[in-house]
Amino acid sequence: MDKGRLTIRIGKNTLSFTTTDATNTEQPITYQPVVVKSGISMAANLREVLKNQQFMTDTQNCRLLIDSKVLMVPVERFQESDAETLYRHSYPLSEQNSVVYYNILPELNAVAIFCINKDLRMVIKDNFGEGVRVIHVMSPVWRYLHQRSFTGHRNKLYGYFHDKQLEIFSFQQNRFKFCNVFETVRAHDSLYFLLYVWKQLNLQPEHDEMHLVGEIPEKDWLLQELHRYLQKAYSLNPTAEFNRAPATQIKGMPFDLMTLLTKGR
Repeated sequence: MDKGRLTIRIGKNTLSFTTTDATNTEQPITYQPVVVKSGISMAANLREVLKNQQFMTDTQNCRLLIDSKVLMVPVERFQESDAETLYRHSYPLSEQNSVVYYNILPELNAVAIFCINKDLRMVIKDNFGEGVRVIHVMSPVWRYLHQRSFTGHRNKLYGYFHDKQLEIFSFQQNRFKFCNVFETVRAHDSLYFLLYVWKQLNLQPEHDEMHLVGEIPEKDWLLQELHRYLQKAYSLNPTAEFNRAPATQIKGMPFDLMTLLTKGR
C-alpha cells in the first residue's frame, strides 16, 4: 500500500473514500462510506462531500473506482479510436452525458470499455486534476479470480454480488468464457441466473465448481438450493482469501475495493 493514497469508489448509489498509509501499523487503512442523498446527482453529492471534508489531494496518488455498464472487447480487435463508437452503439440509451474510458486486461486478452458521467468527471478534475487513474470496479476482481481459476483442474463459475447486481463470469485459459451482469437483489432471481449460466456453459454438476462472493442475498438458503443441483458450490471468505490483510478487517468494504487495496488493479 502506498502512503497517503486516496481511492474514491462510486457505485450506482454508493460513495466511499479510502486512504492508505503502510507506515501506520495500527490503522493502515481508513475507510469512509458516505450517505448518498437521493434528491441530488452523484456529482453533486461528491462535490458537497469534498467541500466539507479534507482528503489527501496528491494527484499522483488518487484513483477512482467506478461502477458503470461495461463492454468487453478482445484485445486483438481493440482500437482506441473506435472505443467510443463501440460503446455508444452498444449502449445507445444510457449515459449520454458521459466520457468513455477503458481498462486493458492483458492477462485476459481483453479490454473493458466503460463510461463516467461528465459532471462527475468535472468534480474529480476540479479537485484532483488530470492525474486521477480511473478503474472499473470489476477490473481488480476479474484479475484476481482469473489467477485463482488456475488452482485445481475443475472449471469454475464465479458470481460477484455488489451494488444490487450479480456479475457472473468464467474463464477458459487466458480469456473470458462468459461475462455478464444481472440486476437483482433477490436470492430466488440470483439462483435462476446462476443455474441458467451454469447450464448454458455445459458445466458438470458432479465435477465443476461455483464460487460466490460479495453481498450474497440469503447466503445460506442460496447455497443450500445450489447444492440441490451441483456438488461444489462455495462462498469465498475474503479474510481467508487475502490472509487476513488489513482491508478484510473493515466492515462493509466491498470485495472489489478489498481486492484493489490488497492485490492491485
